[in-house]
Order: sequence, then C-alpha cells, then structure tokens
Amino acid sequence: MYPSLGDITQKGYEKKRSKLLGAYLPHPPGKSPNSHLTFKGSQSTCEIKRLEGSMAHERRPPMAPSASRYHRRRSSGTRDERYRSDVHTEAVQAALAKHKERKVAVPMPSKRRSLVVQTSMDAYTPPDTSSGSEEEGGQGEGTPTSSQGSISMEHWISRAIHQGSTTSSSSSSTQSGGSGAAGRLADVLAQTHNHSAPPDVTTYTSEHPVQVERPQVSTVPRTTPKYGNAKLMETGDGVPVSSRVSAKIQQLVNTLKQPRRPPLREFFVDDFEELLEVQQPDPNQPRPEGSQMVAIRGEPLGVVTNWPPSLEAALQRWGTISPKAPCLTTMDTNGKPLYVLTYGKLWSRSIKVAYNILHKLGTKQEPMVRPGDRVALVFPNNDPAAFMVAFYGCLLAEVVPVPIEVPLTRKDAGSQQIGFLLGSCGVTVALTSDACHKGLPKGPTGEIPQFKGWPKLLWFVTESKHLSKPPRDWFPHIKDANNDTAYIEYKTCKDGSVLGVTVTRIALLTHCQALTQSCGYTEAEIIVNVLDFKKDVGLWHGILTSVMNMMHVISIPYSLMKVNPLSWIQKVCQYKGKVACVKSRDMHWALVAHRDQRDVNLNSLRMLVVADGSNPWSISSCDAFLNVFQSKGLRPEVICPCASSAEALTVAIRRPTDDSNQPPGRGVLSMQGLSYSVIRVDSEERLSVLTVQDVGTVMPGALMCVVKPEGVPQLCRTDEIGELCVCSIATGMSYYGLSGMTKNTFEVFPMTSSGAPISEYPFTRTGLLGFIGPGGLVFVSGKMDGLMVVSGRRHNADDIVATALAVEPMKFVYRGRIAVFSVTVLHDERIVVVAEQRPDSTEEDSFQWMSRVLQAIDSIHNVGVFCLALVPANTLPKTPLGGIHLSETKQLFLEGSLHPCNVLMCPHTCVTNLPKPRQKQPEIGPASVMVGNLVSGKRIAQVSGRDLGQIEDNDQARKFLFLSEVLQWRAQTTPDHVLFTLLSSRGTVLSSLTCLQLHKRAEKIAAMLIERGHLQDGDHVALVYPPGIDLVAAFYGCLYAGCVPITVRPPHPQNIATTLPTVKMIVEVSRSACVMTSQVISKLLKSKEASAAVDVRSWPPVLDTDDLPKKKPPQLYKPSNPDTLAYLDFSVSTTGMLAGVKMSHTATSAFCRSIKLQCELYPSREVAICLDPYCGLGFVLWCLCSVYSGHQSILIPPSELEVNPALWLLAVSQFRVRDTFCSYSVMELCTKGLGLQTESLKSRGLDLSRVRTCVVVAEERPRIALTQSFSKLFKDLGLHPRAVSTSFGCRVNLAICLQGTSGPDPTTVYVDMRALRHDRVRLVERGSPHSLPLMESGKILPGVRIIIANPETKGPLGDSHLGEIWVHCTHNGSGYFTVYGDEALQSDHFNSHLSFGDTQTIWARTGYLGFLRRTELTDASGERHDALYVVGALDEAMELRGMRYHPIDIETSVIRTHKSIMECAVFPWTNLLVVVVELEGSEQEALDLVPLVTNAVLEEHYLIVGVVVVVDIGVIPINSRGEKQRMHLRDGFLADQLDPIYVAYNM
Repeated sequence: MYPSLGDITQKGYEKKRSKLLGAYLPHPPGKSPNSHLTFKGSQSTCEIKRLEGSMAHERRPPMAPSASRYHRRRSSGTRDERYRSDVHTEAVQAALAKHKERKVAVPMPSKRRSLVVQTSMDAYTPPDTSSGSEEEGGQGEGTPTSSQGSISMEHWISRAIHQGSTTSSSSSSTQSGGSGAAGRLADVLAQTHNHSAPPDVTTYTSEHPVQVERPQVSTVPRTTPKYGNAKLMETGDGVPVSSRVSAKIQQLVNTLKQPRRPPLREFFVDDFEELLEVQQPDPNQPRPEGSQMVAIRGEPLGVVTNWPPSLEAALQRWGTISPKAPCLTTMDTNGKPLYVLTYGKLWSRSIKVAYNILHKLGTKQEPMVRPGDRVALVFPNNDPAAFMVAFYGCLLAEVVPVPIEVPLTRKDAGSQQIGFLLGSCGVTVALTSDACHKGLPKGPTGEIPQFKGWPKLLWFVTESKHLSKPPRDWFPHIKDANNDTAYIEYKTCKDGSVLGVTVTRIALLTHCQALTQSCGYTEAEIIVNVLDFKKDVGLWHGILTSVMNMMHVISIPYSLMKVNPLSWIQKVCQYKGKVACVKSRDMHWALVAHRDQRDVNLNSLRMLVVADGSNPWSISSCDAFLNVFQSKGLRPEVICPCASSAEALTVAIRRPTDDSNQPPGRGVLSMQGLSYSVIRVDSEERLSVLTVQDVGTVMPGALMCVVKPEGVPQLCRTDEIGELCVCSIATGMSYYGLSGMTKNTFEVFPMTSSGAPISEYPFTRTGLLGFIGPGGLVFVSGKMDGLMVVSGRRHNADDIVATALAVEPMKFVYRGRIAVFSVTVLHDERIVVVAEQRPDSTEEDSFQWMSRVLQAIDSIHNVGVFCLALVPANTLPKTPLGGIHLSETKQLFLEGSLHPCNVLMCPHTCVTNLPKPRQKQPEIGPASVMVGNLVSGKRIAQVSGRDLGQIEDNDQARKFLFLSEVLQWRAQTTPDHVLFTLLSSRGTVLSSLTCLQLHKRAEKIAAMLIERGHLQDGDHVALVYPPGIDLVAAFYGCLYAGCVPITVRPPHPQNIATTLPTVKMIVEVSRSACVMTSQVISKLLKSKEASAAVDVRSWPPVLDTDDLPKKKPPQLYKPSNPDTLAYLDFSVSTTGMLAGVKMSHTATSAFCRSIKLQCELYPSREVAICLDPYCGLGFVLWCLCSVYSGHQSILIPPSELEVNPALWLLAVSQFRVRDTFCSYSVMELCTKGLGLQTESLKSRGLDLSRVRTCVVVAEERPRIALTQSFSKLFKDLGLHPRAVSTSFGCRVNLAICLQGTSGPDPTTVYVDMRALRHDRVRLVERGSPHSLPLMESGKILPGVRIIIANPETKGPLGDSHLGEIWVHCTHNGSGYFTVYGDEALQSDHFNSHLSFGDTQTIWARTGYLGFLRRTELTDASGERHDALYVVGALDEAMELRGMRYHPIDIETSVIRTHKSIMECAVFPWTNLLVVVVELEGSEQEALDLVPLVTNAVLEEHYLIVGVVVVVDIGVIPINSRGEKQRMHLRDGFLADQLDPIYVAYNM
C-alpha cells in the first residue's frame, strides 16, 4: 500500500494510516476519527465499520479558516459541469448523511499483493479525459483534470450559493447567486494560480504539496487479539472460528440481515414450480392524471423569395457572384488562422471533385461510381475545408456522401460496425485528404490494409493537385431539390450497431430553411463552430445552412480545444462572432480555464447554440457560464439550447429573443415520478429532483407530439413523459437498407386513446424522451438509448452518472470517464456502473467511494446497483472523439475482458425476483405415501441384480470359502499361469507373477511376519507400497499369516508434509501392529523430512520386504469362520471423513464372484487396470479378482501416465485387451494430454476396436461430458462409444453397479434441474431449458438389491422419486472399523430397516441420492431393465433457500462462464454460497470473473453467490479418485490458507 514506509510496527502503522486516511474519513465532533476503524495489520484491508455520509468539510462550521485553506489548496479534479447541479450535490450529500444513521458494515474485498501494487506514477498517462463531441449514450465527453493549483469548481459554486443568496436579487434554486457571489468568486479566483491555458493533464508533478490542516487526533490504543490479527468470533452455527475470512463473512451476514427494500408481493406457487416473481405494480405509484395531449404545430415555414431552390444552386450563386467572400476559416493548434476557403474556391474545387469522381475512377465504359452510388468521406477533425469540398463535390456529382470517422487502428472500438454500414451501403470508394491518407495504417507493401469488418475500398485523395481539370464543356447538372438521397449520417445504437440515416435533398434544403428562419441567419454573418462538422448540429449549421446564407464559419478543431479551451471565446471576440455552436462541455472548459481574461467581450454574440441542450444535465453548465460571463457582455437570452437526433434532425431550438424579460422555462421534476414516466413538479422533497430547461419550441413547418415509448404509438397525457415524435419534411427518410426498422421509426402514426390516427402523414420517432410544457416549450428528460427499465421503473443512464459524480470526494475516479448501462440477468435489467480509477488512489479510498456511490444511487433513485467496477486509467474503449464507447464497454463486461481493478457486486439488494424459498411441507405419513403411489400406479422403486444362488456356472473357485485357499489351489493346478503383469512408463513389462510365484512369495512374507514381526493371527498390518506386484504379494502374505491387511497409499516424496500425516493417521486409527513396505519407503518413513511432519518414534515396527527369509512358515493359517475380517478398506470420503470399512471373507469372495459373473472373467482373459490400488473397487480389481477368476491383470500405475499419457491405451491395444478399468483422473489425463495426438497414435498402430468394456471406477454421479468427449476423441482409433461406461460404489458397498459385457447399453435421461431441487424427478426432452443429463451408473451387480428410501422418514419411495439409495447384498461391508465404537452411526449406515413395507430386510445406506427408472430395454434374461441414476452425495448436497442443490451442477455452470476458469468448487457457509474458481491466465482477469460467476449462478440456479474466491490452479484439493474435497477447501478458506488472488464479498 505505502511502499515507502519501511518496516513499521503495528501501532506505528495504524498511526500513519489514520493520518493518511484522516482526510477522507468524516468524524463527529468530539470523537476521535479513528475510533470506528478496525485495522488489520497484515492485510491492506480497512474495514470501515460505518460508511460515513457527507464529507468532513460539509460538517464543519462554514467559516472555519482551516477549512477554507484546505479547499483552496485541494487538488481535486474539476467538476464535470455537464453533470453538475449544486442542488443535486447537496441532495447526494444529504442522502448519504441519512444513510449514516443506519450503520452498514460492508466487508472490503481482499486482494493478493501482486494485484494491488501499482506501477510508478510515470508509467501512467492519465486518460485523455478531454473527450470529444461524440456522446455515446449521453456521456461521451469528459473534462480535463485540473492540475494542482486549480480549485474545486464544486466548492466555489456552492460557496457562491451559500453566501451569495443574501445579496443576490434573482437567485433561484439552481441559479447561482448574482453579483455578491461573483465578487466573492473573484476573490477566490485571485488566490489561485493564474491559468490562462488549461491544465496540462500529462504530468502529475505537484507544484506545492497539499497540506491539509485538521485538528490533531490521538489514536486510540487497542489490544491486538492473539490469533494473528483476526478477532475470535462465532459463526452462525455457534462454532468459534478464528480467521480473517470468517470475520468478513460474519460481517457480510450481518449486512444481509439488515432490512432490505420490501420484497415484491409474491403469489403462491406449487412447490414443484419454481416461478420467478412477477413484478406487481406498486399500488401507490404515481399515475398520469392529465388530459390527452394535443399535437403542437410550429410556426409556418415562410418561404422567402430569394431562397435558393437547392443547396448546390446556393453554392453556384455565391461562388459566381461573390467568389471572394470567405466561407470557412480553419485554425491550427496554436489558434492561428490556417486557411481561408472562399466561396469561389469552394465552388471551383467542388466541381473538380465531382468531375473526377464520375469520370476518373474505373474505365470510360465501366465507371466505378455512378450518380446515386454511396461513397465514404474519411476526413480528420482538423480539416473542415477538405471535407466541405468533398461533400459539395458529392452533391454536385449526385453521389451520396457517407461521412465517417477516421479509423486509427485496425481494431478501433466500434469501427467494425462502421465497416458493416459501409458494406451494407455498397461503398467501394473512400474520399480522403492527403494528410489523412498518409496517416492511415499501412501494410508491409505500403497499401492500406482492409480494416476489420470493412469492405474493400479504393482510397481517393481529393486535394486539387491530385485531380485532373474538367474539360471546358463539362458542367454539373444543378436541379431543384428532389426526393433523391442527399447524404447518409451514421448513428451508433445502444447495442453498438451502426445505422445509416438517409436524408433526402428536399429534407436537407427544408432543414436549412427552418434553421435559417428560427435562428434568424443573414448573409455574411460570422458563426464560430466547435462541433464535429461531419454530423449532427455541427454539419447542419457549419457546413450546410452556412452555405445557403453565404455565412462565414470559423471552425475550431477539437485538438485546439484540448490545448486552449478558451479558444472559441477568443475567436468570438476577435471576429465579433454573431453565433457560436458549442456543447455544454465547451462552456464548462471555458469556465475552468477562464482566469482574469481582461479583454473578453461577448456582446457581439446574439446566439449561443448549445447542441446537447437535450441532456437534462446541461442546464448547470448554462447557468454557471452565464453567471461568470454575464459581466463580460453575455446576455442571458443569447443562450439557446437545442434538441436534435440523427433521425429527426433538429427537433427543437430556443429562439434568440430581444425580450430579456421573458425567463426561459424551467422544471423541477421528481425523480420518483420520472421513473414511472409521470411529471410531478417537486417542491418539498429536494433530495431527488431533476431540473430541466426548455429546448425552445417546435421547428417551423413541423408538427410534434409525445407518444408512449413502448407498444402502440398512443398519445401521452399532458403530465406523462414519452418519446417525442415529429412530422416534417425536414427529417431523415429511412435507415439505409433496413425496411423493418425504418417502418418502426420513420413511419409512425400516433393514435388517440380511441385508436384514431391523429394525422394522415407519418411521424418520425426522435429517440428523445420528454414532454411539451406550457406555451409549447419542449422539455427533454433523457434519451431512449440511455433508458434502463428495472423492475418496471425507468431510469436514465445520465441521471445515474450525475448522481455518481456528485459523490465526494472525486479524487479516485476520472470525471467524464463513467459508463452506466444495464445487463439482463434473471429476467430483469440490472444496472452496471464502470468508472476509470486514478492510478494514485488506494484500495480503501476507492472502496469507500464505491460504497458511497451505491448508497447515493439507492437513496436518490431508489434503485440498487448490481455491479460497480473500477478499471485502471485509460482502459475503457473510446469513441473517435475520446468519449466512452458504451456498447463496447458493455460487451467487454459481458465477455469478461474488462479487467477491472475493483469490483463491488450487490446482488442481495438488487435481485428481488427470486422464487419464494421453499417451505418444507409437513411430511405425509409413510403409509399414505405408499397408498398414494399405488393409487397413481407407481411401483415401489426397487431392483435386484441376478441372483447369485441361481446362476449355474463351472466356477471352481466357488467351492473355496477363502481367497487364500483359491490361491493355493491355483498354484497346484496351474502353477505357470501368469496372473499379474506390471508395466513400466515405457510400456514394457516390468515384472510378472505366475500362480506359483505369488504363492511362494506370499509364504515367505507370512514367515517373516510371524518370525520378525512376532504377530498373532488377527493382528492388523499396514501395507505401504507403491502400486505394483509387491503390494499383491504382501496382501496374500498377510492372509497366509492370519493377519488383517490395510492398504495405505505411500507418502509422496516431494510432498511429505501433507501426505505423511494421512499415512500416520491410517496406521494409528487402524491399530496396525506393524508396517510392511519397501526399502525405499521404509527409509523415507524415518527420514529427516518425515520427522518434521510426524513423530517418527511412534511408528509401529517397520518391516521391509525387499530381502525375504528363504524359508516358508510351518503351516498356512486357515480362518475358522468365513465371517471374520479379511481386510480393512480405509479411504477419505469427499467430505473429508476418514473411515475404515470391515470386509469379511464371505463378503470378499462374494464380491469377486459377482464381478466375475458381470464381466465374464475366465483364466483366458486379459484385463488392463489403470487405477489406484488402495481402496474400493480399485483395490479389489488390482489385488483380488485375478486370483479368484484366474484372468491375467495387466497393472498400469496411474502415476506413470503423467510421464507417458498414452501408456494405458497403448497397453490396451498391444495386449489386445477386451476389458479395462480406469479412473476419471486417468480418463481426463488422456482426453487433455492426447487430444491432438490421435493421428500420430493411429500411425503407431494404436487400435482400440477390441475393447468391449472400458469402465470408469467412481463414487459419484457419472461425468457425462468427460466420458462423451473421451469416446468421441478415440472413436477414430476404433473405440466403440457403447464400450465406455461407469460403475458406482460407496463406503458401505464398494461396487453396486458395474457395466458388464452382456446387457443393454447404458442409458441417458434428461431431468429438470428445478424439480431436482425439490427432490422430484421430472424427465424432459434433451435440450429443454434447465435440463440436466444423467447417465445410468452401469448395471446392477449380481446379488445386489436396491431400494430408494426417503432419507428423513426412511419410507420406501415410488419409481422416479429422488431418494437415498439403500442396498442389501452379501458383499456389503460389515461395519466401520472405529477406535471409538460409534455404534449409532454404524447401525444406521450398515443395519437400517425401512419404516414400513418390508421392515425385515437389513439395508445399508449409501449416503447417495438417486432414482430408479424402468427402461424400454431388456436384459439378458428377457426382463425389462431397471436403470439406477446417481445424482449426488447427501453429505455434499447444500440446503439453500429450502432447496437441495448439488455442488457439481453449480460448478458446471460456473466453469462454462469464462475460458480462464479451469476448475471450480462451491460450498455453503452460514447460508451463503461460496464459489472458489481456479484462474488460468493473468491475475488481471481475476476480477472479470466475479460478475460472470454471479450472473451465471443467478440465471441457472436462482441463487445469489455470497463470496467469490479466485485462486491459482491446483488449489482445489482433489483425492486419488479425482473427486473434489470441498470440505477441505472450506476449512482451508476459513483458516485463510488458500492465498487467494482475490476475494469478493457480494453484498
């Protein structure tokens, strides 16, 4: 945080910290400012227990000297005048102050250091906030940041108001006071630096350090708690937890407990249907009460006798009769006149361009451009003369100009869409200037590359020197204005698409006439234009109307405004300009830069056209500008706001009157009313109001009405906000090439309430929202493009921006670089605010500012912000004139490429339409369930595999009760038959064992156990071996000696610290009397590294079996009773429980027989096994089955696949194996590791066509996506898709299902995920929404009976009901081996009885939820086949909002959201859902994931994510079976051991 602090003690740190933060933290008088901060020494998080309201200086007595001195020196960014309204700022401060009474503690996100460390100041160029006249979505332009000396605009305006109102004669609520204020203003200004030029925003050197004088504060000493620096606290369950994380979560939980906005009225729904709440209208909402409005007609358009019949005719007239008259003066970046274009030059050059376009492109026979064709005009903003010549050249040649921005790079924001427009207009030629052509990006051979999405263009330079002279007899044909298209103006929509609005020649002329009449233009008037001359007001006044009236335009380029914002005012003075065309931004800049400019005199100005007068926030710029420049000769009636749109051209403009007594129209409207589209003049509640000014009256010759924005264009009432519509010749004609959209926009017939059209002529929608006030004055309250409809209420993006900007202090974000848009999540629009953060702001500062913005927007607009994101300076996509490209920003946000540096999500407050939490109905009695099922024709869900007793087969091993006997029998009858073959990582045979070798080896081990280990029969022995043949021999050695073996995974030599304790724990819990292992591992167990992890002295005796005694034992042990223990099966479940299951000799033999029958195993078979041999079915297949069935097992240790991923499949192919078993981790390794190598494997002769079963051994729901991609990938190598299947086993029964050789293929069904949450199964079609594919877990093994029971009532359930899978079978385990003898658990898991029905049978509970379904298929015996579908573990399932969720479903949704999410795990914590994602990619992407994850889980699961944790790859723990250990992860998270990249707490 503070890199220069050096080493610092906790107390010193806090003092320093409080000093630095003191400036930003308000504190009530008499209370130390530090008392409500808890500092966490180690972490850069500051949890502000109270988000204080207004800023410190707002609360001090106004005249405190220190305060004013503080203000004078404060180096804040200047206010963005467009969005400034003193009333609004006061309102926001007041709203925040209100919030302060409700103490809210919002946990601050925690970040990894590498994400926090900012680069040095020099590395940052502050964004060019001085953005242009392009306002995408209404907030294109920003303002320059004023440098250290300039003073806070906000401050002086508010001072002017507070102190000026006494002397001011005409102070209204928004007008700043009169002369008194101005005088004080002058005083304030005199004390600051003299800035004639605007501040240089490229350097950040402070001229003098900012010193803030404040009362001395004493830090309160606090006792640091013992646990690091976290507080010991209790969680919701009353469990004491010591960690910083849980403290944050608790804080979050407390925040959520606070009263929220009242929930919407819900309707009762059947438990089954999770319906989202439908927004019910608020009964108290304001409704329009006025009468229906009447369309307003503008004054008649008086045709003056000498008005030209077309614009070209006007050009011809002036070019021939007064060729020396100046038409356009251009400026260089120093403000010196660069060039004067006269009317004669414009006329002659335009003719030359027209001739060359028509005759010099293409061939004589095949000209490239014919009259009526479209051509692009690509001219930079500093060259209006070349543009003007090219534009009029096109008009004279009767081709249609399409002016567009200069593409700076190949992938400019939005330029692709412009390319689409050019393509759809059929543009093949682009006219450009020499300088511009040289500046375009070039390819290696010097040609201009094709820009992304652009058609192939011929670039044609229009400078005279490059053109050939037209022949004497050639002359352009000048006709009267007609309905041909004159030009196409591009318009960017809300979604970023670009449309071309066509304007006909008659509309063009009529529009010029209407502007001439309403603005009172006369010949040779001088007009100063700051606007973009390629489109909109700048084009209409500065290029078109000016020529009609032979006016002289002084064009001020944007580049000059950046250097000298006063340039336009200086030019008005210098040229005695009569008219100026500006935006409110230009007025604001002039205010900021205006310092003692003695010689400013604006009395020549008769009209100041404010082009963005339709932005309601422009009023404050107009007021402030008038306030300062009234003393410099500016008359109030000169300010003329106008409203315009690409479709309707000029909609309304205020006329310059000579009558200064008539004040302009003002409206103070209630924001609350506006959100319901109702006009309510607001007086008493000044907190949330919008002050609007009129934009004058309807244009001459036009008819205007206001219609409802959605649906049928019905006239609004007089007190209702709607979309303005205009009927006039002077509007656009169509969207080029889009007839449907054209009809909806340009051919609208407004209706009265009775349904009658009000006019036979079509109206054009303007895209502006507003109303027509008294006296026919037009008021605009917003744009259709900026409209966001949240829960039925309308909010304007501009208004939200204004509120965000009124939140002090503005030190942390750039003004004018804020984007507000809405995204649709869960069937409603949600508001997203994105701002650019300054490089020098700290985490806490930004976080505090963010939390206050949320509160302000909540108070003023009564709407929650779904997501507030801060991005690093200069990273938001820009429009060509420097504004924010809104649609591109939204696109980046949605695809997760915005890379924010701070994110605050508030789904808890915004999302109010979640389904009602499920109320558990009182349980119906078990008997009535049964009766109900019978009545509805449902059978009880139960199924059995084939009966073991009835199967006749020549199974010789059946006559032996014990596996040790089977081995002895095989050693006698088939001594040389190979049972086990172990492969190396190269695929060569490392070692193999025949029946006799295994028998002999086992005898020696038994002798060693008895002699060296002095063990009695029944003693437990831990076998710690790597996967291999030694493990098999040691197992049978134990059986021969009468000991009980326990297989234990050896510790990982690279990771002893975490793996050895587990080994030790199993050895201790299983009460092993000795450990048998190899020499290497026995050394490892007693090594120095091991002693650091465990107490090595407490190991039982360790025997290594590498050098065995030569003799065999006196006699082999034969157990007396087949129900005694054969071995113990120890494993860790996914919930992190270590449990040993007792397996008797009977169960072991029955198990082997069941598998032999299912898989049809005989001595002639080979089976390839690539599994871990330590527990479950993996162990049985590795060690036991071969001995029982006599087949050869080819053993492939899964760890070898990390060296050689193709090992397993190559072995299967080489040994011509028909049956193979693997784990999900192995399958994943092959899918990921061999995905691109199938061709090379094929050439190496890999052939999988002989495989008839490839079974994944698992204890979970089948992973369909993985098995399917595996099948698809290796289909080319001969693998039959039906061969791939899964098995299912659990703790109480190690194998319940296993796809055998005969029997139907595994089936897949699609179930409704929403029904599953209510423990119901509803089958749906593939691809239907909310469908979840489930694959059958293989066939039920012989001798297994299954029933589905209700886990709570223990009653049997009907078919297709979700319940717990219970199993009855001879190879069930016989109980847990516990040291503590926890009998209750044991009897419940292994010896359960149904509560009714068949109450005699003893069942084992698997702990897994699933359902049975009878399929259409038949099995070998001709019976209908019953399929078992496993849904998930009961222990893992999460109860949230009364519904049952399976983590895997949420994780699947999350992994799909972004390419960088490699793995994901979720778990609940005190009713909050915690999502942990592993990020593959740069840490900069970490924060992109937070909104994406939150959205996905909301959309697909109707759940709000409480905490999002972004971690490195490999942090989510996975066990040997490839299953996620979510509870380990949870413990790690709460104990703060994950070292997360970022933790976001959603509010």
